[in-house]
Amino acid sequence: MFLELVIRLYVQVQVFFHRKEGASGIEYAIVAAMVAVVIAGLAGGIGDKIKTIFTNIQNGIGS
Repeated sequence: MFLELVIRLYVQVQVFFHRKEGASGIEYAIVAAMVAVVIAGLAGGIGDKIKTIFTNIQNGIGS
């Protein structure tokens, strides 16, 4: 499901960038901002999961 979302986003961004009619700097800035929001949202969730994994390892070792 997540992979499908990423693929759809990638395809839409590629189609957007390959269109030549009416593309302006504002449109590119909006797309870049949307991609940044998606990446920031994903990075936050992944960071928490990695922290939890290392905390569990630390607790398992008993240090």
